[in-house]
Amino acid sequence: MRFKLASRAVVAGVAAALVLTACGGSDTPTDTTAANAGGLEKTSLKMGALPIPDSAALYIANKRGFFKEEGLTVEIEPVPGGAQAQQGLIGGSLDATQTNYVSTFLAVSKGQKMKIISDLYQAAPNSFNLMVPKDSTIKTPADLKGKKIAVNSKQNIGTLAVTTVLKTHGLSEKDVEFVEFPFPEMGAQLASGVVDAAWMTEPALTASQKVIGAQKLADTMVDSTADFPIAGVAVTEKFAADNPKTVAAFQRAIAKAQQIAATDRKAVEEILPTYTKIDAATAAVITLGSFPTSLDETRLQRVADLMLEQGYLTSPIQAKSILPGNLG
Repeated sequence: MRFKLASRAVVAGVAAALVLTACGGSDTPTDTTAANAGGLEKTSLKMGALPIPDSAALYIANKRGFFKEEGLTVEIEPVPGGAQAQQGLIGGSLDATQTNYVSTFLAVSKGQKMKIISDLYQAAPNSFNLMVPKDSTIKTPADLKGKKIAVNSKQNIGTLAVTTVLKTHGLSEKDVEFVEFPFPEMGAQLASGVVDAAWMTEPALTASQKVIGAQKLADTMVDSTADFPIAGVAVTEKFAADNPKTVAAFQRAIAKAQQIAATDRKAVEEILPTYTKIDAATAAVITLGSFPTSLDETRLQRVADLMLEQGYLTSPIQAKSILPGNLG
């Protein structure tokens, strides 16, 4: 876990959060009383989130009253994957959602107008691994030819990361079959032989090792995906344009929570058992990624560029087009 790195980014992150607030179109004063006096366009939000560490800051913000301080009531609704969450966002059943950046760029490439209003999570070594059963004959990624691999959603960060690993071992996405399962179900599917390998993150990673003796086949966040941007908070472009004060209030609240998650592992460990199927003892030993404290255009551009390289996109997309300062 790269808390030292994240800690060094906190000071810069505070400034960036203020810039983003301005980019969000808000002329709201920074003090909470004045902000509420100015009136938020929308005070109750339904927020989609996966029950994995990526969304820790959302729950920290709720538990510590950061959203309430900004005049917001945020209802967090569990979702199985970023792609499914985006369906709720576009369909109107969600006001905002945790999303992985691959799903976001794919949606934008298909004409959906979306904005990322906060960063949430970045990969670290062994935070997203390919796992196989303890008695598997699969010893290297090259052995996956013709095999079934579990991912939580197709055409998202999981399939992109796995495909990148396959490519370095002489295989392509067409050489395997991706099968969708929610993270909590992957261990059982692996143990029963329904799939030959599974792309996992915490808490499924540690749980599969403890319960079924699953073994690591490969870390999917290395080389071109090292320190890879994973997840952020998305809204529709229309929502961002119609609710600038609400977006700015949300950004202020989540910025506080991200700084806590980035610098205090204990805070993350304490919140994980409240929304995931992971106990406190396991929370203390799992591998975590990092929690960025600012939105960085250059970092997000890595995702779009790798997607273009791997054929997920047919034409380039500029990361700045999905940031809040670029409406319309």
